Amino acid sequence: MKSIAALLVGACSICIFSLNASALPAALAEKEPSLSAKCAVAMNYDTGELILSKNAFEKRAMASTTKIMTTLLTIEAGELDRKFTVDSMAIRVEGTSMGLKEGYIVTRRALCYGMMLPSGNDAANAAAVSVSGSIPEFVRLMNKRAAEIGMTDTNFVTPSGLDAEGHYSTAYDMALLTREALKNETFRNICSASTMTIDFGNPPVPRTLNNLNKLIDLYDGCIGVKTGFTDNARRCLVSAAQRGGVTVIAVTLNAPNDWDDHGKMLDYSFSKISPRRVTLKSHALEVVGGNTDVVTAVPEKSLTLGLTDLSAEKISVRYFLPDFVYADISKGQELGYAEVYCGDSFIGRVRLLSDANCHRIEGKKGFLDGIISFFTGLFS
Repeated sequence: MKSIAALLVGACSICIFSLNASALPAALAEKEPSLSAKCAVAMNYDTGELILSKNAFEKRAMASTTKIMTTLLTIEAGELDRKFTVDSMAIRVEGTSMGLKEGYIVTRRALCYGMMLPSGNDAANAAAVSVSGSIPEFVRLMNKRAAEIGMTDTNFVTPSGLDAEGHYSTAYDMALLTREALKNETFRNICSASTMTIDFGNPPVPRTLNNLNKLIDLYDGCIGVKTGFTDNARRCLVSAAQRGGVTVIAVTLNAPNDWDDHGKMLDYSFSKISPRRVTLKSHALEVVGGNTDVVTAVPEKSLTLGLTDLSAEKISVRYFLPDFVYADISKGQELGYAEVYCGDSFIGRVRLLSDANCHRIEGKKGFLDGIISFFTGLFS
């Protein structure tokens, strides 16, 4: 049987679909809130659309919110539960700490909690050496990953976020980073924890770490993400919250009243975004050599996105399907896929699956076989 995947080039169609809005109870804000932050953004997680911004692209020190990148890279490196001894030089660092000492046995997972909850600079350095062998090499990896995410106004110099010449980002870039990190379920679980008991030490014993991010308990629906402070950066905060099927990311850099800023930013954003159902169509495909002539490719799942009125008008779906398929086909087999876009921004992909089994019948010719036979006989 010929590969169905090879036939996907056969067809690509685009359609702009209708949206059915579901009501989200919230008082509509008349204007953007006044903020104490020097730089701030609120971003719709589903689409990347900015709901509000203030000096969004101004380069500034971002303190320990840097650890969002360090934690993401540590998770992506894998082997989260392998035990090892921390590098004795790496943990000799100033500032906040998870309490690592020379000879302590840890796991990468423990270091991730140590970075995201008590904001351990020792954890960040130890993780960097564990993943890349050295801090300079890990910093190179941080900047490479930043470029992949699209953080064009960011440069990392330290894994911890301690003040260093040339270490900077923007509120917008930090929102992009957080949007990428929140796609990782392990990261979500870590950054949303108020407290966590983990084993480390020599020998490892249970120790409880507390999250410095008070917003998790202060704001209903908050799922993280990270606090930060240095003398140069001042108070920095990245948060994310979920409400009624909508997720919003908020970032403030140099914000004296960051808890209050984030409450107002999140409330304002939720008043502008509502969950809306995306219409995904089914497609009938001709079957060659099967006990049925047609099989239907149906969406694997429904899709609901948090959208503003503006972004809803920009949604489109592109379908990638073959012109025909060959039997045998099993129910649930992937026949193609649909890609969802908001303007030019890729939002996600949904597989299109066969709605039924279709068995091969030896010797049966389909419509296309008939055409081929006709022209073959004609030119013979």
